[in-house]
Amino acid sequence: MRKQYLLVIFLFVGTLIKAQQDPQFTQFMFDRVSYNPAAAAIDGYLNATAFYRNQWTGFDGAPKTGLLNVAVPVFAINSGVGVSFYFDEIGQQKTLNALLSYSYQLKLGGGNKLAFGAALGMYNSKMGTDWIATDGVDFDNAIPVTGESSTVFDASFGVVFRTQELYAGVSVTHLSGGNLKNLNIDLTQHFYGELGYEFTLPGETIKLIPNVLFKTDFASMQIDMNLLAMWNNLVWFGATYRLEDAIAPMAGIQMPVGKGEIRVGYSYDITISEINNYSSGSHEVFLNYNMGIGKPLNNTKYKNVRFL
Repeated sequence: MRKQYLLVIFLFVGTLIKAQQDPQFTQFMFDRVSYNPAAAAIDGYLNATAFYRNQWTGFDGAPKTGLLNVAVPVFAINSGVGVSFYFDEIGQQKTLNALLSYSYQLKLGGGNKLAFGAALGMYNSKMGTDWIATDGVDFDNAIPVTGESSTVFDASFGVVFRTQELYAGVSVTHLSGGNLKNLNIDLTQHFYGELGYEFTLPGETIKLIPNVLFKTDFASMQIDMNLLAMWNNLVWFGATYRLEDAIAPMAGIQMPVGKGEIRVGYSYDITISEINNYSSGSHEVFLNYNMGIGKPLNNTKYKNVRFL
């Protein structure tokens, strides 16, 4: 059977390519290094975090995203270093991003820190060849059919301010831009703003933690608003609202393992846009292990979800 192009699907996927240049995670407060390198080991712990997201379940060619972050403090130079890998697959496009992060952390007293971070690495994208078309759709020379791949240099920069209760940061990813010439894709800068605060309720058994993430490339904008409730430093539950896109309940648990802690979380996106006519929602899971190493922190306990 002759392979043709499904033009409708291609145009739909094409509108997503720009928005999906960075990974999208509903539990974004557990993944801050991938979009802000200044967050690398800012709380003085070794952290290893893995994410997997299956977006728009039931939709052909829907995004599937995976992420691995590892960050470790370097107390001798008031710094943190990290490495991040993520893959993203949407339709015929597959993307791989690898970055090395460095964060320099200024101590401001009282356990407060101001960190400046940068990340360097590579961004690779590849277009597949398994296109299928409806009758009457002709060959389009603008669509690559030979498995074209392109790689460009990638860089990010960020700033984070952290206290025992609050974190706030700004960052820019894909700072260097770049043109994936073989694929006719321009890598564009994405600007982020993040904010979170921990409220301890009377009795100190329950903590409320609101988190906000803002992202824009000045062509489109996305705002995620989240609220988590942590009970007894053991389990949490909450929800994220993504403006005009989804409402996502979530839950997780953390427990001591060896010399550190392990955390497991799950979220389910209930799509509220028109895509809900074709998809049953999005699933996301993450696994994290964090452990104190080397120089101990100054009588400060970080047993909440604001790690990294």
